[in-house]
Amino acid sequence: MDISIIIVNWNTKDLLRNCLASIYKTVRDITYETIVIDNGSSDGSVGMFREKFSGVNVIENRENRGFGAANNQGFRVMAGRYALLLNTDTILTENAVHELFSFMENHPEAAMASGQLLHANGSKQNSIAAFPCLLTLLTNITFFEYVWPRRFPSKRYAWKEPIEVDSGIGACLLVRKEVIDEVGMFDERYFFFFEETDWAYQMRSAGWKIFHVPSAFIYHLQGQSIARDRTRYRIEFYRSRYQFFRKWKNRPYYLLAFFVIVVRLFVNWLFTSGANIFTLGLHSKMRHKWLIYSQIILWHMKGCP
Repeated sequence: MDISIIIVNWNTKDLLRNCLASIYKTVRDITYETIVIDNGSSDGSVGMFREKFSGVNVIENRENRGFGAANNQGFRVMAGRYALLLNTDTILTENAVHELFSFMENHPEAAMASGQLLHANGSKQNSIAAFPCLLTLLTNITFFEYVWPRRFPSKRYAWKEPIEVDSGIGACLLVRKEVIDEVGMFDERYFFFFEETDWAYQMRSAGWKIFHVPSAFIYHLQGQSIARDRTRYRIEFYRSRYQFFRKWKNRPYYLLAFFVIVVRLFVNWLFTSGANIFTLGLHSKMRHKWLIYSQIILWHMKGCP
């Protein structure tokens, strides 16, 4: 079999329906299986795809095991030479999977390839992730994307050919099974966020390469799958970033990175506090930002439990 399409779902029934429909509509001339790992959904997701997509292989968890652990369950039973990781909030376009598959078949040095993610209106999303480092924490990744585009590639430039990158965004990734067998599966200490970044770092450390394939277009309804509790997901983002630094950097580096992140958080909190005072708290988005920053700072004060 060519590809095992692996999707992790948690209470995103409608998004999952559209994602699965796009697979059935667009993936042709490639042998594939679809594996859905459901993380204890309570919205009828399992009943929906059992009824409408009977060919899907289902793994049902009683609880939300997180993105990495659930994908690992899929890796253990997959039959394909490649794993295609898809978020439920993605919709494949014509030839997207074929473009990724053809590239991987013709580039044996590639461990992983990502496509070009699109907003619902067709505009480009950033589909490339740079490894986090003190340099980007002290300044801003956007600055480096402008002045050093080859080292920090992004959506700001029209890439016409595949380019080597640090990592792709995990919404849609095609990964070689041979590499999974060599370097191992996802590190399950990451619950959500940075799993693919950590994985790509490990693959590159083992001598493999990661690529972005700009001709493979995938709609990504970004944020809809996490819109219910943005504060919780922001906290998970910080937790995972700290895990990355603890795992791959020495203790002084980690402590300095932690200090820089906390200082930037506090500065942002001060800015939003001032903005709320200036607008008398009437700007709803600014109030929401202030609340999120406050809760994240409180989480840090509690020792990042």
